[in-house]
Amino acid sequence: MVTTKRLGRITEINGNMVMVEFESYAVQNEVAYIIHGDERLKCEVIRIRGNKAETQVYESTSSIKVGEEVEFTDELLSAELGPGLLGQIFDGLQNPLPHIAEKCGFFLKRGVYLDPLPGDSEWEFTPLRKEGDKVKAGDKLGVVPEKIFKHYIMVPFSFRGSFEIGAIAKHGRYNLKHPITRLKDESGKIHDVFMQQVWPVKLPIRAYADKLKPQKPLVTKMRLIDSLFPVSLGGTYCIPGPFGAGKTVLQQLTSRHAEIDIVVIAACGERAGEVVETLKTFPNILDRRTGKPLSDRTVIICNTSSMPVAARESSVYTAVTIAEYYREMGLNVLILADSTSRWAQAMREMSGRLEEIPGEEAFPAYLESRIASFYERAGIVRLNDGETGSVTIGGTISPAGGNFEEPVTQATLKVVGAFHGLSRERSDARRYPAIDPLISWSKYKSFIDETQVLKGHAMLRKGHDVAQMMKVVGEEGTNLKDYIDYLKAEFLDFVYLQQNAFDEVDEATTAERQMHIFGFIYKRILEQEFNFEDKEKALKFFQTLRQLFRGWNSSEWKAAEFKTIEKEIEDGCIKYIQR
Repeated sequence: MVTTKRLGRITEINGNMVMVEFESYAVQNEVAYIIHGDERLKCEVIRIRGNKAETQVYESTSSIKVGEEVEFTDELLSAELGPGLLGQIFDGLQNPLPHIAEKCGFFLKRGVYLDPLPGDSEWEFTPLRKEGDKVKAGDKLGVVPEKIFKHYIMVPFSFRGSFEIGAIAKHGRYNLKHPITRLKDESGKIHDVFMQQVWPVKLPIRAYADKLKPQKPLVTKMRLIDSLFPVSLGGTYCIPGPFGAGKTVLQQLTSRHAEIDIVVIAACGERAGEVVETLKTFPNILDRRTGKPLSDRTVIICNTSSMPVAARESSVYTAVTIAEYYREMGLNVLILADSTSRWAQAMREMSGRLEEIPGEEAFPAYLESRIASFYERAGIVRLNDGETGSVTIGGTISPAGGNFEEPVTQATLKVVGAFHGLSRERSDARRYPAIDPLISWSKYKSFIDETQVLKGHAMLRKGHDVAQMMKVVGEEGTNLKDYIDYLKAEFLDFVYLQQNAFDEVDEATTAERQMHIFGFIYKRILEQEFNFEDKEKALKFFQTLRQLFRGWNSSEWKAAEFKTIEKEIEDGCIKYIQR
């Protein structure tokens, strides 16, 4: 059967927005290709008016002319899902960048699209089902080893209803083009199933039994986050902050140390220098838990600020689709999107070219719904076999001038479960991570005792108030009790909230160690009434204590040095405790 190509012609070009006139029909969000000489430039239909379709082009539109042909495909923008994704670096359209660089050189040629998963690569398949079994979408048919994980081959998520296995491949090595299962649907039709499948990136994968409420904390090993502003497994959080406040570094530390199975990094419109640093660093970092390269459990979607703006949107959706795919295997996945502001800027640019009525600061009126639909794809789910998997989403925001009142930040705050606001003041003071504990919040529960957390929050607020008062009346105008509260707050900030990313021990703190140290600070310092003769004695005591704690933070957990320093700190506190 020969299918007739559906063609159209360009009638208008406005940057990355191209108007196409067609004769037959066009489908919303379908992929089309602009035929420009030997090049085929990918675009997506974003609006249809009569016999004209407005498309956003994912490539540079320079030299494209009115009258050139456009071929419609009847396919939605999709991602290829299967073994071989881990350790890869893709662009927003899921092109494997290292392979494109081999083919085209370091200056990437537009219109070049390679298969994300080479069809001739072979994988060792082991069946988990037998002929005659009844299955449905998302059920596991077999397994192949991928890096350090078991990669399950599943019934395609697009299949509806119940299916019977007519035949299934035996244990052996097969490529992605070899059918490993034949399924018979309820009408008797036979479907071939391969080790890879295709899924539209803008549609959430829903091949699971139930969606659950996030409850278990995600241990990031960043003390400030885990103790005071926790994130739940399957939850959402955002990190807004001015340029240079440490958003990217914080995300990289989280990706290295968080107790998560797989990390998907979506570099959405980031500066090329930061992306290059990530690409160079990750393959050389050893994962402490596995002893293998960190890249073995990482997928990077790379879309720099110098690439066409329309591709930023595709990079965000491709990342979350890959995350949902691994979630369906019962794995816990963390998405780090950096930064959603540049995705929003791309939406604003396309909205302007579409001549839509602008909202606040010229962002489109649908900005909030788009951001909400992205974060809503996070969650923890119960799969068909009773196991659970999760997708946790953390997005950074780059508001101009660090203004958190701007539309992207405000739209994000309405849908996320935790807010980690970075401040220029803390960054300039070299207090890293530069999350401001006075403006940040979380709706999730920490593994630290709630009474202790509330006391920590209260002490930080009291210390800040005293510090502001001291700027007016001076230290001499402050009574001794208030001054001690100020020293307690500064002590908590310096020895617990701040972490040294250059120290192998202090850069990541386990949940067990956090509970022990925070409990120690609460019991021996925050809750105690100290008996000092004057402010000078109080200051000297806390300075000495701070130095001991820094050594304590750098000592191995439960080692002899750790216990020795703990005893020394405890003895020093007892000396001044009011009896």
